[in-house]
Amino acid sequence: MKQQTYFLTILLLTLSGCQLLIPTKIYIEEERKAQKHSIDMQIKQQAMNEESEQLDEFSALQNTRRFNPSQHHLRLANYVEQMALDLVDTMNSEQDINIAVTSFVDFDNNLRTTNQLGNQLAETFIHQLQKFGYGVVDFKTANSVSVTTNGDFSFSRDVRVLANKRIASHILSGTMIYRNTGVEVNARVIDIDSKQVIATSTKLVPNYVLQSADIVLSSVR
Repeated sequence: MKQQTYFLTILLLTLSGCQLLIPTKIYIEEERKAQKHSIDMQIKQQAMNEESEQLDEFSALQNTRRFNPSQHHLRLANYVEQMALDLVDTMNSEQDINIAVTSFVDFDNNLRTTNQLGNQLAETFIHQLQKFGYGVVDFKTANSVSVTTNGDFSFSRDVRVLANKRIASHILSGTMIYRNTGVEVNARVIDIDSKQVIATSTKLVPNYVLQSADIVLSSVR
C-alpha cells in the first residue's frame, strides 16, 4: 500500500512538473519565432539597402553618360539653321523676295552696337536662307573688283563703291540679349516698304557653344 502511494505521489509530481514546463516551452518557442522574424526582417532590409545602393550607382552612371557640354559637337550654325527653318515656315515662298541680311545688334538704347557674334550670325543666315531657296542679296558687294598687290577684293563697306539703288525688298536682322547661360538671339524678316514683320524666330545660344567656337562678345560700334 505504501509502495502504491509512493508511485502515485511520484506520478503526480511528474505530471505537475510537465504542466510547469509547458508555459516555459511555449515562451521559448515564441521567443525563437520572434528572433527568426527579426533576423528575416534584417535580411530583407539589408537586401533593400543593397538594391537601393545599386540603383543609386546605376543612376550615377547614367548621369555621367548624359550630355556633357565639355564634350558637345554643336555649332552656331546648328542654331542658325533652326532659326532659319522657323523663318521660312511663315514666309511665302511664292513671293518674289530679295533679302538683305544685316549685323545683329545688342538690345540697347541705340541699337547700333554689334560684335563678332552679330556679324557671324548675319553671315550664317545668308547661307541658310540661300540654301532654303530664298533670294539673298549682299549689299556689301562692290560695283567692281578691286585688284591690289595684297589680293583681289569684291567686298567693301565704302558706300561710294556700293550699289546706289535699292536691291533688297526685305531685311533680315535682329537683336542679342545676354543671359547668364548664353545669348538670346531674336531674328526677324521685315518688309522695307511697309516695315511689316513677316517672320520671326528666337533661340538661346549657350555660352559653351560660343566658347568652343572662340567667339568674342566684345562690342564693336
